[in-house]
Amino acid sequence: MRSLVSKFPLARRFARSRDGTAAIEFAILAIPYFVVVFAIIETFLAMMAEQLVTNATDTMARKLRTGQIASTITQEEFRKQFCAEVSILITCSAEEIKTPKQLYIDLRQFSTFAAIPKTIPLVPNGQYYDLDSSAFGFSPGGPVSINMLRVYYRWPVITDLVRPYLTNIRPRDGSMPSHFLIVATDAFRNEAYQ
Repeated sequence: MRSLVSKFPLARRFARSRDGTAAIEFAILAIPYFVVVFAIIETFLAMMAEQLVTNATDTMARKLRTGQIASTITQEEFRKQFCAEVSILITCSAEEIKTPKQLYIDLRQFSTFAAIPKTIPLVPNGQYYDLDSSAFGFSPGGPVSINMLRVYYRWPVITDLVRPYLTNIRPRDGSMPSHFLIVATDAFRNEAYQ
């Protein structure tokens, strides 16, 4: 390298120059820096969405408990009302309201509080698991009934670099998960409304 520098004065000036050091360092560090910044923003949005789904679940459970939502409501009407509660961050298409692909609602009544499920229903998928929505139901119950409202939402994630390798929940097709599963649950006894 020295022999090259001594023979070519332009190469000597280039080897001594420090003018572009900051630009080169920025170019090297920019991609990881912006990935981290974007991941922080995306984590913030996912946590906001989780809180939004939890609040909407509490609100809908309160409406059921107090009789503001009658036991004659249809599943589609209930899903529309739930989607209206979360419409700030989550948009439900007409197709999503009819056939769940991201938003799953399980509303059932039970004879006792002890009979209410305590775990997330998962179906085996090879060495992984996926959400099992086959047992989900929709029966709002009447006055003084014991009910459980569980809501699951698959929040899409873009900069999820590490979690796919740590989680055991994956889509049924075995692909890498590209979502964060938001879970909200309320168990309650309806009031003696008329």
